Amino acid sequence: MKSTELQSIKQRYNIVGNCEALNNALDDALKVAPIDISVLIIGESGVGKDILPRIIHDNSPRRREKYFVINCGAIPEGTIDSELFGHVKGSFTGAINDSPGYFGVANKGTLFLDEVGELPMATQARLLRVLENGEYIPVGATEVRKTDVRVVAATNVNIEKAISEGRFRSDLYYRLNRVNIQMPPLRDRGEDIVLLFRLFAMEMAEKYRMEKVVLTDEAKRMLMHYKWPGNIRQLKSVTEQLSIFSTERTITPNILSKFIPQDQDTTQLATINREGDHTFENEREILYKILFELRSNVNDMRREMSTLKKQIEDVQSNGGSLPTTQLAPITSYSAGTEQSPRLAEDAVAEEYVDPEPENLNVNDWSRQALEKALNRNGGNRKKAAQELGISDRTLYRRLKQYGLDK
Repeated sequence: MKSTELQSIKQRYNIVGNCEALNNALDDALKVAPIDISVLIIGESGVGKDILPRIIHDNSPRRREKYFVINCGAIPEGTIDSELFGHVKGSFTGAINDSPGYFGVANKGTLFLDEVGELPMATQARLLRVLENGEYIPVGATEVRKTDVRVVAATNVNIEKAISEGRFRSDLYYRLNRVNIQMPPLRDRGEDIVLLFRLFAMEMAEKYRMEKVVLTDEAKRMLMHYKWPGNIRQLKSVTEQLSIFSTERTITPNILSKFIPQDQDTTQLATINREGDHTFENEREILYKILFELRSNVNDMRREMSTLKKQIEDVQSNGGSLPTTQLAPITSYSAGTEQSPRLAEDAVAEEYVDPEPENLNVNDWSRQALEKALNRNGGNRKKAAQELGISDRTLYRRLKQYGLDK
């Protein structure tokens, strides 16, 4: 495209910028406009994707017909089929009249489906049929209707990832993606950022009759090195805030830093995460880890219990008592956590009752362990529970059982 023709398009649609990626996107839109096929525009949220469908329509053979913009993400899932494909009277509560839907009203014209990646799967099937043969059935109707509509779609969703997760139909993607146009993110547009800032600052000054804010050279460099995760929409918001709240009209890096968030790291294409679209991959990995650790812990606990049982049997067969120092420590394990000693009372084992009153049984040992842990921690129950390797609930239950909760 000639530079004069490109500048004419920018002036007509109030497009600011000279970066190569932006010029290529505009050039692609003008090339595909006369060819009556569907177009998919891909770019992050806030980059200005909505201008390309307008350029395509205005420079196409359909330019004298109707042009509609539909935000697919803003229409409730329960009514989106009716909005797009129409309905017949009485097909659902509130359907008091027939409605042709956007595909009926826009016959011979152009439909811009923004945020097409958020369409429900059932609606995607209906849309695919329209794109393939121009046929659709309104909600509640039985007869097929025909329409001749050109579809231009846009998305900020990583469609290929959505396909792999089962959230978007691959056949619909290939049908929409007859021609693909990429809109560059603001962080890749270099000096266009400063030009856009100047435009927004001038609009604020003219609209509200205030002195225009200007950037120092250092502030310009700071502006161009920022990631701009919100793209042009975020830049406009920052410019408006500076125009309103800054007492200084010459903006330095120190002033600018107060209006630019410093913790924005996300710069990838957005992905939708609606309820019901969860893959559970992280949870599955966690469950596998817990199961493996639980299996290991159970085997260790079996060995401990076998040792204790053998010691108890030896004591009973010898008719004597076993000093408490010879008892193998019983360890209970909690899956997903580091192995930690638990009270012998928490393990399931045969209860050993010593015939001699002076010998220590399991309950006495458990009570003494609780008392010592509480004394060492100055009566702090939470710390005592941590030292014993048991939960707060188990500690409180033991304190109540032994009458130590007062």
